[in-house]
Amino acid sequence: MIGIVMATMLEAASFIKTLELLKESDTPFPIYNNDKVRLIIGGIGKTNSAMATAHFIEKYRPICICNTGAAGSTNNEYVLGETYHIKKIVEPDRPDLKTGIPCEQIPHILSGFPLAVLSTRDAPVHDIEDRVNVSKMAGLADMEGAAVNQVCSHFKTRCFLFKFVSDTPEHMSNREIIRNIKLYSNTFSEFFCISVMPRLLELASCEL
Repeated sequence: MIGIVMATMLEAASFIKTLELLKESDTPFPIYNNDKVRLIIGGIGKTNSAMATAHFIEKYRPICICNTGAAGSTNNEYVLGETYHIKKIVEPDRPDLKTGIPCEQIPHILSGFPLAVLSTRDAPVHDIEDRVNVSKMAGLADMEGAAVNQVCSHFKTRCFLFKFVSDTPEHMSNREIIRNIKLYSNTFSEFFCISVMPRLLELASCEL
């Protein structure tokens, strides 16, 4: 079983439709499945995503976890709707106690995809000054990726992250972000099914 962890139904709806997933449960988290994939909607933020990921791994023992969904671009190098495979995660709000340097994580990587560095923190990146500061560490920003990867590492479960750009320094209002998620989520889910899923299923078959 391949696991997918997402934050909101807004992001997950297209995955549920494209993968033809059926609802399995509502509590403690909404979970949808077919014969190869289970998708859990954990909620926004590190704590929610960590709880959902730990619950998912403990109950289902997936061959791997994919954290997918929207991320904001911290600079103008990334275009709305583009998808990136995360090669490193930085946590600006979790500095090392000795050095003060933000904690970094390295998730698992599949070859052949455009790569990006992701910043994860509990506060959204909204104003221009904030984006400039985060852009010194990462090109994309979300509120879940680091927590999902950290839990997977603890449980020795491979974790892959794929994010699509939902906002840029020119698209910062909540209304624009929601609109862009709706606009690009279908393309993102189709990309995942066509380009990522076969690689993950191949990986899973090698483990059998």
